[in-house]
Amino acid sequence: MSGPVSMELCPPPSGLEAEYETLFTTDSLLFLHELISTFNEEVDQVLRLRVSRKAHLDLSGDLPSFLESTAHIRGDPSWRVLPVPPRLQRRHVDIGDMAPCDTQRFIKALQSSAQGIQVDFDDGNCPTYYNQIKGIHNVFKAVHNQFPNLPHISQAPVLMLRPRAWNMVEHNMMVEGKEAPGSLFDFGLLMFHCGEKLFENKSGPFFYLSKVESFMEARLWNNIFVWTQQKLGLPLGCIKATVLIENVLAAFEMEEILYELRDHSAGLNCGIWDYSASFVNKFGHRQAFLLPDRSKYVNMEKRFLRSYMDLLVQTCHQRGALATGGMAALLLPEDPLSAAHSRVLATVNRLKLLEIQAGVDGFMVYDLSLIEPMQKLFKLHTEGDNQLHQLRHDVTVTPDDLLSMPLGGVTLYGLKYNIAVGVLFVNAWLSGRGHFIYRGQVEDSATAEISRSQVWQWIHHQTQLEDDSRGVSRRLVTDLINELTMELRALCPSVRDKQRLHTAADMFLEVVLKRDFPEFITTYLIQAHSFLSSQKTEQVEALNTDLPQPKL
Repeated sequence: MSGPVSMELCPPPSGLEAEYETLFTTDSLLFLHELISTFNEEVDQVLRLRVSRKAHLDLSGDLPSFLESTAHIRGDPSWRVLPVPPRLQRRHVDIGDMAPCDTQRFIKALQSSAQGIQVDFDDGNCPTYYNQIKGIHNVFKAVHNQFPNLPHISQAPVLMLRPRAWNMVEHNMMVEGKEAPGSLFDFGLLMFHCGEKLFENKSGPFFYLSKVESFMEARLWNNIFVWTQQKLGLPLGCIKATVLIENVLAAFEMEEILYELRDHSAGLNCGIWDYSASFVNKFGHRQAFLLPDRSKYVNMEKRFLRSYMDLLVQTCHQRGALATGGMAALLLPEDPLSAAHSRVLATVNRLKLLEIQAGVDGFMVYDLSLIEPMQKLFKLHTEGDNQLHQLRHDVTVTPDDLLSMPLGGVTLYGLKYNIAVGVLFVNAWLSGRGHFIYRGQVEDSATAEISRSQVWQWIHHQTQLEDDSRGVSRRLVTDLINELTMELRALCPSVRDKQRLHTAADMFLEVVLKRDFPEFITTYLIQAHSFLSSQKTEQVEALNTDLPQPKL
């Protein structure tokens, strides 16, 4: 189908013709065309700015610090972000990694007692054309109360819509001769079809913004919000967005990011794995930034991560913004009387209590059965809707705190675990799924990022294993990948599944052996021929299965 002038759109995926017709009307295509052509060049500029900053750091050997050019913003105590609407003031527990193309899980989330849902087109979602259209249409149905026997959108958990990050493109739409930025494709369709309805019901439009690296990127999002609100006749400031601080460079610009979005801010979010992986992304070739085995030596209690969380909470609360923590990825075993159930619940309680004591106003869980235990934890340890009164005057964070790498080495177990997560993530993507369950917890693109980053870095620095002093090398990693593939082949029911697993193993090896570090595994995969060709075959399977979640 061809839309307005200078716009091309691929035909619908098989089985989604009606959804396609609903979403891609003449008016919505005109809106998308105008939105994308208005901001196309600026999206390219922020991506070029990233390359330029990385090149400067590499060439100079410098380390990031708080910016001198914006000291006046940090030094001005008078400014605050606008207060958030009532529905955002008490959001103790959100459901994370909620890919809306998974209709059954999305419906269960809407029926749950969670305060919010991270409606995820990014880390927990595989952005096939089928999944994007199915997911956006499911959001449309939820907002317009078209799912039977579900609470009205004004009563359901609030939808926190997470479009794709700047690095992702939508291959199926061309605007002015260029593939559309995935972020604007998702944001534009969601706003056009759902923005007004969400606003009327005092339930949005609310967003999560992924992979923001600088205040200039926050400024671009703010400009997009202002333009969109004017274009759709919505009041200025009705869009609210939580920025995920997932990059070490952004940690030095948190106040500036809030300042740029002060009319549209729903606060900042801190997570562990994308943030940790960003150290390898920005400084991975430097021996001083060798990140030890994450399964043994990296957690939120380490100085670099604790400082980041403390600074984020302090920054947000002193500016009147909400601060949220990461996602509990563990799944509760089904038998509530089992020792395993008690052990997992105790682990999640301990880790999340650390975040509550640091002052966070909410966090995410993947497993819906963790919603109520985590809400009880908040009730037990906090008072009121949020912790905005916790100003954290006790916190002083220096650049050294934010950049101090934890001590520790590399274990064979950790190397094997990272390889398994990386290979299985690529395998999931080739199957049209953005996350999977492995060893009792959910794995998504964030854990895949840290996994492949660590393997790349350990090969790059020929790091020795703690276990037996072997060096991490191409040979060792290749042998371990082959070993893993042979183990997993037994779980593959068909020849096609076995072929896909081998393709995934080959692609993972390719990524970790690159001379230069590929910036994002998702960017790498979305440009890969194997992924693009897999979309065509997986589309038909998805029709009948509605994206099952095989457990490994």
